[in-house]
Amino acid sequence: MSNNQKKRNFQIEAFKHRVVVDPKYADKTWQILERAIHQIYNQDASGLSFEELYRNAYNMVLHKFGEKLYTGFIATMTGHLKEKAKLIEAAQGGAFLEELNKKWNEHNKALEMIRDILMYMDRTYIESSKKPHVHPMGLSLWRDNVVHSPKIHTRLLNTLLDLVHRERTGEVIDRGLVRNVTKMFMDLGESVYQDDFEKPFLEASSEFYKVESQEFIESCDCGDYLKKAEKRLTEEIDRVGHYLDAKSEDKITSVVEREMIANHMQRLVHMENSGLVNMLLNDKYEDLGRMYNLFRRVTNGLATVRDVMTSHLREMGKQLVTDPEKSKDPVEFVQRLLDERDKYDKIISTAFGNDKTFQNASNSSFEYFINLNARSPEFISLFVDDKLRKGLKGIADVDVEVILDKVMMLFRYLQEKDVFEKYYKQHLAKRLLSGKTVSDDAEKSLIVKLKTECGYQFTSKLEGMFTDMKTSEDTMRGFYGSHPELSEGPTLIVQVLTTGSWPTQPAVPCNLPAEVSVLCEKFRSYYLGTHTGRRLSWQTNMGTADIKAVFGKGQKHELNVSTFQMCVLMLFNNSDRLSYKEIEQATEIPAPDLKRCLQSLACVKGKNVIKKEPMSKDIGEDDLFVVNDKFASKFYKVKIGTVVAQKETEPEKQETRQRVEEDRKPQIEAAIVRIMKSRKILDHNNIIAEVTKQLQPRFLANPTEIKKRIESLIERDFLERDNTDRKLYRYLA
Repeated sequence: MSNNQKKRNFQIEAFKHRVVVDPKYADKTWQILERAIHQIYNQDASGLSFEELYRNAYNMVLHKFGEKLYTGFIATMTGHLKEKAKLIEAAQGGAFLEELNKKWNEHNKALEMIRDILMYMDRTYIESSKKPHVHPMGLSLWRDNVVHSPKIHTRLLNTLLDLVHRERTGEVIDRGLVRNVTKMFMDLGESVYQDDFEKPFLEASSEFYKVESQEFIESCDCGDYLKKAEKRLTEEIDRVGHYLDAKSEDKITSVVEREMIANHMQRLVHMENSGLVNMLLNDKYEDLGRMYNLFRRVTNGLATVRDVMTSHLREMGKQLVTDPEKSKDPVEFVQRLLDERDKYDKIISTAFGNDKTFQNASNSSFEYFINLNARSPEFISLFVDDKLRKGLKGIADVDVEVILDKVMMLFRYLQEKDVFEKYYKQHLAKRLLSGKTVSDDAEKSLIVKLKTECGYQFTSKLEGMFTDMKTSEDTMRGFYGSHPELSEGPTLIVQVLTTGSWPTQPAVPCNLPAEVSVLCEKFRSYYLGTHTGRRLSWQTNMGTADIKAVFGKGQKHELNVSTFQMCVLMLFNNSDRLSYKEIEQATEIPAPDLKRCLQSLACVKGKNVIKKEPMSKDIGEDDLFVVNDKFASKFYKVKIGTVVAQKETEPEKQETRQRVEEDRKPQIEAAIVRIMKSRKILDHNNIIAEVTKQLQPRFLANPTEIKKRIESLIERDFLERDNTDRKLYRYLA
């Protein structure tokens, strides 16, 4: 193609003839459409051509008559709705809602058809002129001309509220019809539903429940009242599901909660003979669960229940631990505590959904009242002692673990864990030395639990006691292996106890029978020959013996007795009659121990292998003793216990307390040094606080004692006071 070739120019020309629009076109077309709208509203639309009607509406918009079409549609629809409103107003009684529902359904069908016809106007003219679309406009017209019509508006609301009231008072209503009417409100917009129905409905409900709750609280007990409140709550939730907007659920339930629960909380929990305390006392799990579930719905509801439960539990626990009658038997005392603990555990798990805050409240209450009784550590140890001596016989291992876990739970509440340790050590020593423990596994299991709870320091000596028992068995095998000639005659079994591991016992003097004394000397020689640098001292007050006895008519028995009892009984091999003074002189057993020993041999029915003259319960220094030839027992083996007080006597208690206080001193000092070593400088109040916190797992340190220990450390140059501020302490490396 050559460069000089001419460019072609294209030109678009207008039509040669002009399009002329009929001046009456808009009116004629609108009349067709208006007639169609009338037919639709009169339910006579079967003969209409919707395609033709759509085209007519389309052309009107195309020819810029959108405004005429829009205003015409509004005016026509308004006229029809006003007619419908009159028909609805005329309906009487129950027909009123039915008529409203019927006309609403007709209006919706008509609106859909009209919207389809005017679809082009909806998409173009209405979009560009920012007017309401056909469907929303149709709903607004229904709202303004029907729902808000002066003769319908109030009547409609009152009819609905009356139906709800009748349903609440037990009548059956047409729920489907009510559902359709409330759905109409929702379709007209959220604000219409809320303003025209929901707000008045909530106000009426509030008044209804205010009156009803007052009637109920005057006539019902707490349990029944809660049942009624629960029933009402369920009914309202059900009502929302059937014919209200789902968003109304929270609002109506909060009305019921406020009027039936929050406004009567205090009165309900404190209701006489049926409130919370009554439920707790009588294990009313169902009522407690109901109270928990209802009260958790309102502000401070659970706090109210928790506070009342806590104050009741503390008061009841305080009575339990401070009542002297209930403290007489330590085993029963602890069992009562465990029963209470089980009871509240069950209430919290069954009724309170294992709520952590309730568990914490229960724990702090138990800790509070268990420590009100200074003897709780001793009693818990005695309870364990009783269980491990005889109480766990024939019980499955799993159940044994359950009992031990419960004991550990009480142990955790103790503030003076070191006092428990002291007693536990004494009781364990007696069990091990007398061979009275039901199960070594149970003993070791408890020590493992204590170790987990308090650390290695707490149990190292207890574990040492078990080690000694095992070592002693090996020692005895070695002793008899090196003395085969001792297989005939009395048998001696010795337990060698490491001084630091076992509770310190003063060595009580006692003259052993010659036969036994010889064996003891042989054992001493053997032991000291195999171990260097050790000393042995005999703890005769902790031993036992089995001796064979023949009574008057030749009846034979094997008597299981203490070492002291053996010493006394062996004297009767050489004498028929002995006075108290003679026995005392021959055995050299201290008077209190000797009296207890003779009491158990002569005064316990069925175990009285010797007779006392004169016969009485107490041992006097002028008493005479003879062998009881008439002694008889259906058992060949007869165990003769020593008359002992299960609980400590007052002087023993003082002594134990003194030992505990002495043991605490180095622990307090060690804590002070540890803290000062890391902090270097610290004031008095902070040292007290930190030492208390550090020692809390073992005992509650006394601030006065901490002060004394600080003074002692200053004297020994571990700490010094600041020159300017006397309350400041410095660590000296």
